[in-house]
Amino acid sequence: MFQINENYQKLPGSYLFSTIGKKVAAFQEANPDKDIIRLGIGDVTQPIAPAIIEALHKAVDEMGNAATFRGYAPDLGYEFLRSAIAKNDYQARGCDIAADEIFVSDGAKSDSANIQEIFAADSKIAVCDPVYPVYVDSNVMAGRTGTYDAEKGVWSNVIYMPCTAENNFIPEFPKETPDLIYLCLPNNPTGTTLTKEQLQQWVDYANKNGAVIIYDAAYEAYISEADVPHTIYECEGAKTCAIELRSFSKNAGFTGVRLGCTVVPKELKCGDVSLHGMWARRHGTKFNGAPYIVQRAGEAVYSEAGKAQLKEQVAYYMNNAKVIKEGLKEAGYTVFGGVNAPYIWLKTPDQMTSWEFFDYLLENANVVGTPGSGFGPSGEGYFRLTAFGNYENTVKALERIKAL
Repeated sequence: MFQINENYQKLPGSYLFSTIGKKVAAFQEANPDKDIIRLGIGDVTQPIAPAIIEALHKAVDEMGNAATFRGYAPDLGYEFLRSAIAKNDYQARGCDIAADEIFVSDGAKSDSANIQEIFAADSKIAVCDPVYPVYVDSNVMAGRTGTYDAEKGVWSNVIYMPCTAENNFIPEFPKETPDLIYLCLPNNPTGTTLTKEQLQQWVDYANKNGAVIIYDAAYEAYISEADVPHTIYECEGAKTCAIELRSFSKNAGFTGVRLGCTVVPKELKCGDVSLHGMWARRHGTKFNGAPYIVQRAGEAVYSEAGKAQLKEQVAYYMNNAKVIKEGLKEAGYTVFGGVNAPYIWLKTPDQMTSWEFFDYLLENANVVGTPGSGFGPSGEGYFRLTAFGNYENTVKALERIKAL
């Protein structure tokens, strides 16, 4: 008789945002007259920029002509896109990343879940706490996390690095040496980040201890402060210890189009084995490439018109973040983030748990946010709001919250 992967049975409940969706749907069904404002899931709301739409249309037309039709994409992605990424995201910042070190994919979520496959089954992972759930859940599925303590909300084989107001959301080096270190900067969910000097310390730590940093840079387009790095490769020595994940979802609104990339430097090795070569083998075997039309859309992100239009979109969302942050402060909340990221992280009032505050906001203000405990045990007592809504709804949501 066939057997299942028992590791899936270890996963507690459903995925965080699936749980939120079910709770909101049940509330809406019971209260069909209520106007619910969703500031929970980090999905964008502004339409794709005109320069990108133009590129999509052109590419679609090409697919309808035998002379310009494209079939399977190259394993790593089309050279035109990889070169644009290398030039604009890395070389323009003084980082020596070549086009053939970039692997185009359908998004950072897929890559953040899949990257663990090239590492040993007994690798010890370290995660910031709170953390984007996919990092831990994908390692649970691989059988790497041990047993789950439901009362504490922790896995026995995972190293948790608490990031709270008490340590200014800066993770400390763990007492136990990890093999893989997950860093998401600017951070989801807290909206906070590290300076270049602070990140350099993690690069030095990883190189010294033989660890690999899985660096999720999905929100780098929202960085506004000069001393915050846009890529880990701005740090000396990062090419021998870090893999970087990048996304077109948040900077260009590709949540419904799907495009991302992973950078694996050729200098990154385990003994004589190249991780670049391993990821290339995995990528070529299990992935058939992002669509040609989407990769042409990605190329347009780096056009002069694309850059200008996306700068306006980022400013739009960050203005929402400012509205949320200032509105919550006026209402007496303790808030963090919202400066280098489109997320606002707040302390729940009156010693409410994060899920109690979720229910309170939904029922009394008809506003949806994300409970901090869904991101890890150190997220308890906190709550995340996203700036990705439209401006009118963002203002309306804050008026409702302030009226509570």
